[in-house]
Amino acid sequence: MSLRFVLPLTIALCLIAYALVPITDSLTLRWFTRDVDIRAKLVANTLQESLASLIEARSVTRIDALLNRAIQDERLYAIGFCNSQGRVQFKTITYPKFIECPQTSGPEVANYVVDLPQGHLHVASHPILGSERYLGQLVLVHDMSFVRLRSADTKWYIVYLFLGLGGVISILTVLIARLSWLGWVNGMRSMLRGDGLLGPGRVLESAELQPIAKDLRLMIKDLEDERRARDENRVSWSSKSLKDILQRELKGDEILIVSNREPYIHVHRGESIETQFPASGLVTALEPIMRACSGTWIAHGSGNADREVVDKFDHVQVPPSDPSYQVRRVWLTPEEEQGYYYGFSNEGMWPLCHIAHVRPIFRSEDWAHYVSVNEKFAQAVIEEASSDNPVILVQDYHFALLPKMIRERLPNATVITFWHIPFPNSEVFGICPWREKILEGMLGSSILGFHTLSHCHNFLDAVDRFLESRIDREFSTVSYRNQLTAINHYPISIEYPNRWQSSLKPVGECRANIRSRHGLSANHHIGIGVDRLDYTKGILEKFRAVERFLELESQWIGKFTFIQIAAPSRSSIEQYKQFEVEARALAAKINHRFGREGYSPILLQIEHHEPESVYEHYRAADFCFVNSLHDGMNLVAKEFVAIRDDEGGSLILSQFTGAARELHEALIVNPYDIDQCAGALKIALEMSERQQKHRISSMRGYIQEFNVYRWAGRMLLDAARIRRRSRLFGQVDSVSVKVSDTQEHHKLHKGLRGQV
Repeated sequence: MSLRFVLPLTIALCLIAYALVPITDSLTLRWFTRDVDIRAKLVANTLQESLASLIEARSVTRIDALLNRAIQDERLYAIGFCNSQGRVQFKTITYPKFIECPQTSGPEVANYVVDLPQGHLHVASHPILGSERYLGQLVLVHDMSFVRLRSADTKWYIVYLFLGLGGVISILTVLIARLSWLGWVNGMRSMLRGDGLLGPGRVLESAELQPIAKDLRLMIKDLEDERRARDENRVSWSSKSLKDILQRELKGDEILIVSNREPYIHVHRGESIETQFPASGLVTALEPIMRACSGTWIAHGSGNADREVVDKFDHVQVPPSDPSYQVRRVWLTPEEEQGYYYGFSNEGMWPLCHIAHVRPIFRSEDWAHYVSVNEKFAQAVIEEASSDNPVILVQDYHFALLPKMIRERLPNATVITFWHIPFPNSEVFGICPWREKILEGMLGSSILGFHTLSHCHNFLDAVDRFLESRIDREFSTVSYRNQLTAINHYPISIEYPNRWQSSLKPVGECRANIRSRHGLSANHHIGIGVDRLDYTKGILEKFRAVERFLELESQWIGKFTFIQIAAPSRSSIEQYKQFEVEARALAAKINHRFGREGYSPILLQIEHHEPESVYEHYRAADFCFVNSLHDGMNLVAKEFVAIRDDEGGSLILSQFTGAARELHEALIVNPYDIDQCAGALKIALEMSERQQKHRISSMRGYIQEFNVYRWAGRMLLDAARIRRRSRLFGQVDSVSVKVSDTQEHHKLHKGLRGQV
């Protein structure tokens, strides 16, 4: 009996819902068309005065700039201006070819909608009046593809509504026929509690209602879980939330990372092969992203055992303990490595971009190797890409030419280039003999990212000075040879929480271990510095600050030691060889002056340290000293703060790091002011636990919210928006090609004029 009633009712409601779908489409389109009409009128009124004055002044460049700024709105697709003779005089690059000027004899308003396979374009023309005469028509083209998406959502809402309504009506009718009103009310209350169906003073056993109660409880649980997951993703950026973004915004899209440094290096250790995690801020930031994306990382195979662990396609699965992505290794000859990496990249570009008073060296043979290696990596990208439109993340100054090379071979690819080091002002950048080639290569990117706004401005100034291009500083874009590049700042960060954090020893045990390892007493105070052995890191300035501190505060002699971990770097370059000699000599001089038997105020460790060892030093130290003379960001500062879950210790941070713009609770110093740095050492060593906790807790909260997943997520969301707009451009261009110079073309425009 129940089935005979429920089935016809459900079918009837489904038919009603189906009949309402065309009405819904019509109403939705009508509502949104009216809204866009109003919006178009508002935009036209806003542009009227400025455009009229510019047309009368015949300022073509400023008219183009005005129209291109206006279409930055995500729904305003294109703008054109038709003169009084009915010809298109000015237009944006997105203006569709098949939209002609309105056939009007004067200042009339015209609106109509063009149907496309993937949505609609709304075309509105508004008169532009000059001071004394009618100048022409402003044609505004709005993207209405969102109407189709919202209409589809509305259809499903109606279907679900009627299905749900049919189910509820059916259930209510059947239950009312079987239960008394009081029994029904009590039964519903019991269902939601999950206790069974209670009648007045007794338990009712109902085979039909028990499944309904179970389904209701499951539905409520699913809704609560979905809401909780959504809220958590909005608040907390993690590997999971990054995966959600990839699945939602870039579903099915391929992710490739290109960098010079590889995330894992295989080296011979005796008769075995050892896997090392390199000391690199770039790797520290990108490695957790790749674990979340499960894509391919293309890098230079630099380890002496790298060739022995790859397959026939030069791939190796990593991480070794839990493989989640693959590394494609690119092999370089010794001559290529010397010219491309040690020569042009690190004797030329590195000192050029870092204001560290080391003269850059540029050689034509180094440039030739730089070009050829960029070509080699471009070929590797083509070989690894399984589609014609992958998302490619190009990393750092080693590959300034690569974005353009990729764009020439994969024009549909979305290339995100991130410049991890500072970008100098245009006057300094002008030193580079191949400055135009460098800028052209970088402008092959869809998105070009820097750490700070000042670096973005420096890049735009360089482009403005050395290339003929169109720059929109308000929206931070560069249009060069019909290629639009967005210039944005994305302050890089670290993984939070750190994947090693759960396996680290307690802070007290770390303090005891490190002091015992270096022959120090339990209450001995320790400062820590962790850097590559590089002249930009301010290592000599740290040592001089320690020397000055001990001069001023002699009571700390014998009670304080500064440990400097310095990973060997670019040791074949003469400046780095000389720098190592200077660092060792200065440390020895200070130790000779203030040290005694069993005590050295500076412990310089020029050797590779695994992450676990570095983190143990962080947790054991009373403070961390980051003293870069110039740095894009510096992730050591963020690592130290993040790893101190005891909320103890202090951070001394150079004002010339990008991190100083974010970690305001650190002790900010000028590395060139030795007395100020010495004073910061005293403050750090004597700071109360309460103040340490306040400062570290605040910085940890910031790093937790603005972690590396958020950094990557912002870039990938921007890439997704660019890809959506590119697809719409493609659809419109496809329609234009099909209808141009054909009879259908003329019919279409005749029909559109009829609608107007």
